[in-house]
Amino acid sequence: MLHVILYAIVPIVVVMLAGFIAGKKGAFSGDDAKKFNKVVLDYALPAALFVSIVQASREDLVKDLKLTLVSLIGIMGCFMLVYFVFRYCFKKNTGADAAVSALISGSPTIGFLGFAVLEPIFGTTPAVALVVAIVGIVVNAVGIPVGLSLMNASLEAQTPGSGTRESAWKPVLHALEQPVAWAPILAVVLVVCGLRWPAWASPSFDLIAKANASMAVFSAGITLSSIKFTFNMQVLWGAVMKMVLMPLVVLVLGLLFHMDPLNLKMLVVAASLPPAFSGIIIADEYNQYVATGTSSLTLSVILFVGFCPLWIWLTDVALHSFA
Repeated sequence: MLHVILYAIVPIVVVMLAGFIAGKKGAFSGDDAKKFNKVVLDYALPAALFVSIVQASREDLVKDLKLTLVSLIGIMGCFMLVYFVFRYCFKKNTGADAAVSALISGSPTIGFLGFAVLEPIFGTTPAVALVVAIVGIVVNAVGIPVGLSLMNASLEAQTPGSGTRESAWKPVLHALEQPVAWAPILAVVLVVCGLRWPAWASPSFDLIAKANASMAVFSAGITLSSIKFTFNMQVLWGAVMKMVLMPLVVLVLGLLFHMDPLNLKMLVVAASLPPAFSGIIIADEYNQYVATGTSSLTLSVILFVGFCPLWIWLTDVALHSFA
């Protein structure tokens, strides 16, 4: 636990705090954070995912089939549960509000904090990259299109013409067009086809890939500095469902599926990450549920400091109990 705290949690807190202070002092703004995020999502993270996965073997991919199933069922199950809870348990919420809640509290910020948290704990290995890639594809290629479809349907029902009438597949195709989605898929295809990635080609990707974690965490601090924090039951419920419910669901599913212990530990940590920053970006773009959503994200980031080592310990206890 001391290693986790010193090598994974403390560095994130320090760099995020640096970004927060820089934002408060006016050195960077929320618009600057969006530009940093674009560098992370379109260049640094795809490079990190690609160069890590192509070093894996076919055997590694076969072993990770359970990882894919548990990720898809666990994350999307929690995603829809968050939607229904915020849609029907809080009377003032519209379907659009509930959809944004799901995009935030029903999705881990794997793209921004995945490598920053997992690599210091589990090492720089293809297994870590596969966890980040699989969870990232679930969040970006499944969760975001579903959330946008639910939100547009609600907006259209409230005010005809306010939603965007488009094919149900368009958000999915748009998500798959992003480098953060197709880069890991391409890497998996190369591994399955047995095409060896030359070692001399990796350094060309490593330089930008190494900027992924530090830039993502610093940008997250800037984003938080531009958020006005409020506290209410919806903020608390959003944080609890993200930081408690999702890791618990993933842990239980992983035990039922008899997942590889290391993969399960990495997946539980990934599920315990704070809410997805992409949900805040979408909330801001559509002007839906911005204040409550961003406040829930802020609370989750604070809670993550304690919940990350707690979930690692609980996973170890569960694995030993069911061994």
